[in-house]
Amino acid sequence: MLGWDLTDFGSGDFQQTGLLLFTIRNGNFNNPAYKKSYAEKIMIVREKQITPTHFHWNKMEDIINRGGGELWIQVWKANKQEEKTDDSFTIQIDGVTRTFRGGDIVKLTPGESICLEPYIYHEFWAEKGMTLVGEVSMVNDDNNDNRFYKPLGRFPAIEEDQKPIHLLCNEYPV
Repeated sequence: MLGWDLTDFGSGDFQQTGLLLFTIRNGNFNNPAYKKSYAEKIMIVREKQITPTHFHWNKMEDIINRGGGELWIQVWKANKQEEKTDDSFTIQIDGVTRTFRGGDIVKLTPGESICLEPYIYHEFWAEKGMTLVGEVSMVNDDNNDNRFYKPLGRFPAIEEDQKPIHLLCNEYPV
């Protein structure tokens, strides 16, 4: 699942709820031809454009503000029932361990990064301008490792009125 990924998460309103991603590198646990144990993405987050609350069961990821505005990330620890909690927990920001409580907001300025472990719900958006975001993570499996707090459509249906010039990451034949 390399390449372009454009989603409105089934909202029908990309400006409000959406994300533009490009997966540069990615391994595949189910195919020995792809031995990489990591993934890398570039994302463009528009100002006030929300990526909905989610966590990953397996993937640990570093999210890096590469430039533009500020990246705001609201965080919660999930319990065994996969509900958001108000519990305190630790997250590393640029390698420094800090304590947060459920619902706290982390603001990343250009150059700053956060390391999110599995079961940490996060929702993010840009403030003070469009923001270029990098992600370096364990292997990315969008089909099996995303737990969205509210059910939504990760890969929206596209009604094509013309033959695509470039395929999205989920449109390549397997």
